[in-house]
Amino acid sequence: MELTLATFLVVCPLVALGGFVDAVAGGGGLISLPAYLIAGLPPHNAIGTNKISSLMGTSVTVARFAKLGYIPWRQAAIFVVVALAASAGGARLALLLSPDIFTYILLAALPLTAIYVYRTKAFEREEGDGRSRGATLAIGCAAAAIIGAWDGFYGPGTGTFLILALTGLARMPLREANGISKAVNLATNVSALVVMLSAGKVILGLGITAGLFGIAGNYLGAVLFDKGGAKAAKPMVIIVLCVFFARTVWDIVMD
Repeated sequence: MELTLATFLVVCPLVALGGFVDAVAGGGGLISLPAYLIAGLPPHNAIGTNKISSLMGTSVTVARFAKLGYIPWRQAAIFVVVALAASAGGARLALLLSPDIFTYILLAALPLTAIYVYRTKAFEREEGDGRSRGATLAIGCAAAAIIGAWDGFYGPGTGTFLILALTGLARMPLREANGISKAVNLATNVSALVVMLSAGKVILGLGITAGLFGIAGNYLGAVLFDKGGAKAAKPMVIIVLCVFFARTVWDIVMD
């Protein structure tokens, strides 16, 4: 397709905003992917091009979080492997089942999740909450498997759901949970980008340019998260869930 200045003016600022949100609370794809669609890209090209800009931005967040010591690499590596395997299974499942099944589940699950986030103290947890390493690892692997499968099947909200699972169920500190979620997201983005590149669905010029804006957004979001922690993450997660709910309703109405 022919790219115009208007295409870049629509996509780049929204990708920067998506990167900012993603670094703090996950779910940046709920902003960046629609940006490509609004700009007129066909759906497959939008998904493929969004992967390259998301990959660029997430790489910056992972690097910064690693420097700050927020990523326990031994655990993160295990969760990455589990999520990648589950994502492949989810993608295969997508070929067999209708996404409509999960769309209606989300209508009930998202408001309940938002209420949980509003009331939970999990985001205030600076240290582990007494679970053994084995229990934390088992729960984290289960969460990575389920959410990794979700990423392969449908995708939106993966980072946010993983943060919630690791803080609420595995009782991990917020900073480590966010660090691990970014490492998992980076790995799944690489996997998806390879597939999209091989299929010729990535518009490199637009994706790389938007990715530079995404880098800026991710960097600013990572700085805010480092300074604000729970104060920054909690309201941002609620906003992401509300946007996700609105988008789900919109998809049903438009269908």
